[in-house]
Amino acid sequence: MIKIVFLGTSSQIPTKSRNHTSILVETNQDSFLVDCGEGTQRQLKKINFNVNRISKILITHWHGDHTLGLVGLLETLNFNERKKDLTIYGPKGIKNFIFSFLKTFYFKSEFNLKIEEIGGKFFENEEYFLSAKAMIHSAPCNSYFIQEKDKFKIDKTKIKNLPFKEELLKNFKEGKNIKFKNKTYSYKDYTSLEKGKKISFVLDTSFNKKIISFVKNSDILICESTFDNSLKEKAKEYLHLTIDDALNIAKKSNSKRLYLTHISQRYEKDFDILEDYAKKNFKETFLAKDFDEILLK
Repeated sequence: MIKIVFLGTSSQIPTKSRNHTSILVETNQDSFLVDCGEGTQRQLKKINFNVNRISKILITHWHGDHTLGLVGLLETLNFNERKKDLTIYGPKGIKNFIFSFLKTFYFKSEFNLKIEEIGGKFFENEEYFLSAKAMIHSAPCNSYFIQEKDKFKIDKTKIKNLPFKEELLKNFKEGKNIKFKNKTYSYKDYTSLEKGKKISFVLDTSFNKKIISFVKNSDILICESTFDNSLKEKAKEYLHLTIDDALNIAKKSNSKRLYLTHISQRYEKDFDILEDYAKKNFKETFLAKDFDEILLK
């Protein structure tokens, strides 16, 4: 299970209805944030989420609209008497930025705060792995994806009359055979392979070919779309993507669903128009709004 909650969907300037960028990702085993813009912890309170459940934070780049909520969140974790480790991942240079930032606020962590500069696969557990790819922006920047691992799903109709205890069925889930009373029961006869889901996060970058290969075959592609195509020259100048860029990435990468985010405040009254336009070019497109949820089972 993966649940995604958009905590902030605006770009550099927040609006009355859209906060600065942050995305909450919940899995069966843990929860993490992608970026932590100003006001993120207040958004978490609005959905009654316990911030102590956050195990890691993925920072795409060190711009204020993606990071200014970080110190407040860390202070709250201190006040909550957090004990378990917290890891912040980010692109090259993130360590110096964070330590300088925290020093400004006389912050002293009461828990073990780890900061890692990463690229490629950087985290893995039995449920999923995380990968990062450097992008092109005015600051060092990463895109990320979370990839669930494939798993074997047991066909309940086929295991009704098996002679052994249910606790042995965990072998089938792991793709292993079960030996019981000199007989071998093949996992292939009682399971089907369930492909793991891939969710990609492309936030703040100019268009480049690395994106398409990195997000290839995403079940969910969450992509910044700061400008419409009439401002494509401005997008190039500020190293951002247009809606047309995002649509192009979704099509060429064979992504199944596209969620547009980090949308300029200039379009606050034009959401429906932008979404209608996007859907005409890629049917499974949605303009993300604050507190929108995606649930993948």
